[in-house]
Amino acid sequence: MVGGGVTLAQHEKGGAEKGKPAAAVATCPISGEPVNLAVSTPTPDGPVFFCCKDCIAKYKAEAAKFSEKVAAQRKALEGRPKAQVLCPICQKAADRDVALESGGKTTLFCSEECMNKYKSEPAKYASALANSYTYQTKCPVMGEEIDPKAFTTLADGTNVYFCCKGCTKKLFADPAKYAPKLAEQGIAVGAKDLTQAPADQPAKGHEGH
Repeated sequence: MVGGGVTLAQHEKGGAEKGKPAAAVATCPISGEPVNLAVSTPTPDGPVFFCCKDCIAKYKAEAAKFSEKVAAQRKALEGRPKAQVLCPICQKAADRDVALESGGKTTLFCSEECMNKYKSEPAKYASALANSYTYQTKCPVMGEEIDPKAFTTLADGTNVYFCCKGCTKKLFADPAKYAPKLAEQGIAVGAKDLTQAPADQPAKGHEGH
């Protein structure tokens, strides 16, 4: 069905509770260092995250070798809020008003056409759906829930999401102020790297935008 203004962030219990140990830290399968959630590569089972881009090629060369470490990383990320930003059919920005409720979960699409394709063969798009999320659930400028359609692509290819398109200019006007807000969500992008991609550079994971 088509819903109105569906909540994107999937919040689950996580972190330390009184008398319980703190949540595990997600680490890079190559270096063992904490991951940067802005650095990942898609896989059939969902993205794998790394501490830096140099580790991606090392992982791809011997992916099977790191299966246990990847499983541990996913376990550590289980309770972290995430938001769907891509349509699993065409990889365009998801629309919060085009939502399918099934099995207690909400899946977003860019159009009703894509939603109907998914409904006919959901298993076919399971991998694409697993790679359609971001752990950046809050706008770094206003602190509000992100809108999948309100994003900018940085020069290094990272997509940064906002609650509205008007926040984009504010980010680039004062990057030192807002970089820490991204870091709080695991998106480690330094203030000096908060520069916009050239107009002819396609957005990562947003073909056609």
